[in-house]
Amino acid sequence: MPPECQLFGTLGCHLCEVAEALLMPFVEHGLLVELIDIADREEWVERYGLRIPVLRRCDTGAELDWPFDAERVVDFLR
Repeated sequence: MPPECQLFGTLGCHLCEVAEALLMPFVEHGLLVELIDIADREEWVERYGLRIPVLRRCDTGAELDWPFDAERVVDFLR
């Protein structure tokens, strides 16, 4: 069972849209990904504003910064 994840991004972010599309096959195979808009909290803007999109594992807190591809996501989820 893959770990639950969060994808930090924001509306209008082209790279965030690319990351979402890249993650869709994983979601279709059972990965749970919560989309987090960093604009909702100032602390998220400060932490992730220059790094988005960022994929974060909920179980370990590990983060995968952009750019990433499917192979890096597979390794990250192991």
